[in-house]
Amino acid sequence: MGDSEPSTRRAHREARGSEATAPRRRVSIVGVFGEILITIGVVALLYVAWQMWIGDWIIGAEKRKEASALSQSWMTPAPSPSASDSPDATPSPTPTASAEAVVPVQDQHDHGTQFGVMFVPRFGPQWQFTIASGTSRTDILDQGEIGHYTDTAMPGGVGNTVYAAHRWTSGAPFDPIDKLVIGDAIVIQTQDGWYTYRFRTLEYVQDTQVEVLLPVPQQVGVAANGRYLTLTSCAPKLNMLERIIAYAVFESFTPAASAPPASLAAPTQGASS
Repeated sequence: MGDSEPSTRRAHREARGSEATAPRRRVSIVGVFGEILITIGVVALLYVAWQMWIGDWIIGAEKRKEASALSQSWMTPAPSPSASDSPDATPSPTPTASAEAVVPVQDQHDHGTQFGVMFVPRFGPQWQFTIASGTSRTDILDQGEIGHYTDTAMPGGVGNTVYAAHRWTSGAPFDPIDKLVIGDAIVIQTQDGWYTYRFRTLEYVQDTQVEVLLPVPQQVGVAANGRYLTLTSCAPKLNMLERIIAYAVFESFTPAASAPPASLAAPTQGASS
């Protein structure tokens, strides 16, 4: 009995000592590699979330604010000298009906110049984006702007005025393009006034089908015989090999000196014409 207790204590001390001196389990290479892959996956998901939702929301809000400021600047008339300031000035003649019917068409602008603001009431009262000359990615489309194909007509011009924008990332201006309803207004405001077009149809094409840019869309060899508007973007959103195309026809021009056109009002749900 006397020897059993010390023996037990020694056994416990030896066991504890062996545990203290036992080598630690080595971390496996497979485990480390797995953790790295998990981390990369989480980072990738966060990046996609930023690109598709958070970043789009922030950039879109900034670009809508910028477009609104530009639109408002064109709606504020420049001060004109009064009769007392210019004694020799003669009153301007009242425009005739024929003069009022003329649709002004601007010249092509230098690359990157912001010359218009696009409104599509179907997309909501806050939807408005600036239009810049050119369709390059880095300095126009990736900046959340709508790009104008410079070899196509200007707003209001005879022929086809064509525009491109992203459907995801960079504010995604054309994200809701597939929600258009026949008869929806597509309005372009410039310093001269508002050009109203009416949506007619959607089409899906390959990226090589450049006939959508022709003066009469998809009509090879046909001279311009009307005023058309074409919107282009990717379809599906992450597919760079196909395009969704929206066609519209010209309806009217409203001078900048007039009140904004009625076409800017929100459409009746599902209305068509």
